Amino acid sequence: MSGHSKWANIKNKKAKTDAVKGKIFTKIGRELVMAVKQGGGPDPSANSKLKDVIAKAKAANMPNDNINRSIKKAAGEGDADNYDSITYEGYGPCGVAVIVDALTDNRNRTASDIRHLFDKFGNGLGNTGCVGWMFDKKGVIVIERTSSMDEDEVMMTALDAGAEDFATQDDAFEVMTAPEDFSVVREALENAGYEFISAELDMIPKTTVAITDGEDAEKVLRLIENLEDNDDVQNVYHNADLPEEEEEDY
Repeated sequence: MSGHSKWANIKNKKAKTDAVKGKIFTKIGRELVMAVKQGGGPDPSANSKLKDVIAKAKAANMPNDNINRSIKKAAGEGDADNYDSITYEGYGPCGVAVIVDALTDNRNRTASDIRHLFDKFGNGLGNTGCVGWMFDKKGVIVIERTSSMDEDEVMMTALDAGAEDFATQDDAFEVMTAPEDFSVVREALENAGYEFISAELDMIPKTTVAITDGEDAEKVLRLIENLEDNDDVQNVYHNADLPEEEEEDY
């Protein structure tokens, strides 16, 4: 996992996340709706995609009432919007590669908004595939580390379930999986009683762009922050290696 730490990113953004939990829950709510409609119904025992999104919601401390409400709406017990899943690719300042995942009920509006942000804060929106080849799709699970936990035991549970990689941080463990093994590994760790800080599919950059200048780092972060602030945007992935002090501010 060299060059990529999901837990480091989570810590850097935690203060901001705490202040906008309502928006985070709304975005996850859309994922729950999509998982029910496209993944096989409202029963998580028969819908692995829904089970994965529920795990993500719980890791984000989304209340059970919110989770159940989104599932019921998607199952027809309320008015649930239909969303299209769209991925945008482009370049930010300094040649940073950026991928944006969106769920939208208005493709034209979202495309216009994302293009505007790339034109204003980046180096333009590109065609599908223009930067996707620079990333690998992986499952990433971040486990809260406590003093009573045995590192070898956690690692063996993950690896025996099919994990590809395991890394130890000061206060967390990071587990990486192939996308097709994510559900199995996540469930094995969940059944073993481990608490997740984060559990989701991620886009891991194969190489990173070192940003050493503070002004350049601010420009990159301005693009990322504005993209993430868009209501239709679910995830923003990039390959910028930012100075530590800029990441802390972010």
